[in-house]
Amino acid sequence: MDMATKSKSPYLSENKSVHRLMEDLMARAGVEIGGERPWDMQLKAPGVPERIFAGGSLGLGESYMDGEWDVEQLDEFFHRIIRARLEEKVRPSTVLWQAIKSRLVNRQTQRRAHQVGEQHYDLGNDFYEAMLDRRMTYTCGYWKNATTLDEAQEAKLDLICRKLQLEPGMRVLDIGCGWGSFMAYAAEHYGVECVGVTISREQVHWAREHYPDLPLEFRMQDYREVDETFDRVASVGMFEHVGDKNYRTFMEVAHRCLKDGGLFLLHTIGKNERKPYSDPWIDRYIFPNGELPSVGQIGDAVDNLFVVEDLHNFGPDYDRTLLAWYANFEAAWPQFADRLGERFYRMWRYYLLSCAGIFRARDIQLWQWVLSKGGTDDVFPRYS
Repeated sequence: MDMATKSKSPYLSENKSVHRLMEDLMARAGVEIGGERPWDMQLKAPGVPERIFAGGSLGLGESYMDGEWDVEQLDEFFHRIIRARLEEKVRPSTVLWQAIKSRLVNRQTQRRAHQVGEQHYDLGNDFYEAMLDRRMTYTCGYWKNATTLDEAQEAKLDLICRKLQLEPGMRVLDIGCGWGSFMAYAAEHYGVECVGVTISREQVHWAREHYPDLPLEFRMQDYREVDETFDRVASVGMFEHVGDKNYRTFMEVAHRCLKDGGLFLLHTIGKNERKPYSDPWIDRYIFPNGELPSVGQIGDAVDNLFVVEDLHNFGPDYDRTLLAWYANFEAAWPQFADRLGERFYRMWRYYLLSCAGIFRARDIQLWQWVLSKGGTDDVFPRYS
């Protein structure tokens, strides 16, 4: 059968064998090019398969941002292609270069640390206010007994407080404090004092403005510069920016800052295997210099520093959290369209929904680790 008759897409590759290979690969994931299901891929321009095979993840994402292909249900599209492990079939030079950089260069030095703040977190507080919950919590919610985003985020904040066994008068360090949601919740409900560090000017400005009457201190500071002791330490959604060359340094800072017998809670996205690189598209457009740890890498980093008291995985809850953020983003987009533009819209849609699909495929996880300095007599878990 002639390729033009077989394919439902009006945009064929000049190289029919490349187009056929693309169709065959997508079929392994139950995705049809030009199909009628909401997760089927619709080509809008010629040359898309060539661009994807040449660039891998980067080519896939950039061609979507350029409007060269579309999928109605992007999260399910990614769920399917990740479950089918199609990324293993496409290994372009961009992945090799990413791996080489990660092995040879420390991309998360103190000089580089501010890049992600400037590019991602400083997009504008009004933008994040429209997308996030009322407390501005930009990490995975805990949906066990929640029905709304606000409920899921407060449940997560309370879960952290209970795991840390917070008591009135304690002094708490929050490494990567964001807009201060954990600190404010802990101060309001558990009577603690908090110091938070972040590399985002916008976050510090917003937090200081919104919590002037709580015992909270917000600092524009790299975590490596903190040299005080605290009763408890938390880090919620920041470890993804640390990088494998700095994992041990990060744990040494947390150990140095924690009093003997204290507890440290680490909340982080993680991956199922050690890989010497981050996703090239995410690295370029969303989280520059970011890297997801594996269980083994975190284990290596805490050796002889902490006792691992508990490890809690609620990765599927990030799928639901991302879909809630996406719904808020879509509803609010008209007020940002002129400022940010169509390419940003497609980039952000791709970011939120691709990540939702990847969590749904269980390719990445959300972990909360409870670590003690010297051990504890308590038996975990405390979240049942």
